[in-house]
Amino acid sequence: MFQSFTSLFDSNVRTAAPLHIYQFFAKWGNWGTSDGQINYPSHIAVDSSRNVYVTESGGIRVQKFTSSGSFLTKWGTLGTGDGQFNSPASIATDALGNVFVADFYNNRIQKFMSNGTFMTKWGSQGAGEGQLDHPSEVAVDSSGYVYVCDFGNHQIQIFR
Repeated sequence: MFQSFTSLFDSNVRTAAPLHIYQFFAKWGNWGTSDGQINYPSHIAVDSSRNVYVTESGGIRVQKFTSSGSFLTKWGTLGTGDGQFNSPASIATDALGNVFVADFYNNRIQKFMSNGTFMTKWGSQGAGEGQLDHPSEVAVDSSGYVYVCDFGNHQIQIFR
């Protein structure tokens, strides 16, 4: 299932990629709790349409913007219900446009449609298989596997 790091490279070819120098391009947002304002951003994800999703530890929400910074929508409030968060940590998108949020203090992952409609959730406090102890990061690969940094359990968990 997984290829070793060393097997990803041909041992006969050892050329370095050309250095790319990054320069400032643009910025948006200022502190606040209104639509489009950002209250302690914690993580960011970009989907295949270049929409930008931002989790806010201060605003306890997700905001969606265009790549130029125009506000599109938001979702989430403080709580334990579906679509609510208690410290939305990491955020990721998949090839289908779904959005995954690591809900740190609620010990779960929540999945949403790109418009913020709640789809499903999984995880509960614990150390067993599928249980989480403060998920701090979430990522999705091109095959749809969801990788979670399980901070409190000192492990990575993979879901499908």
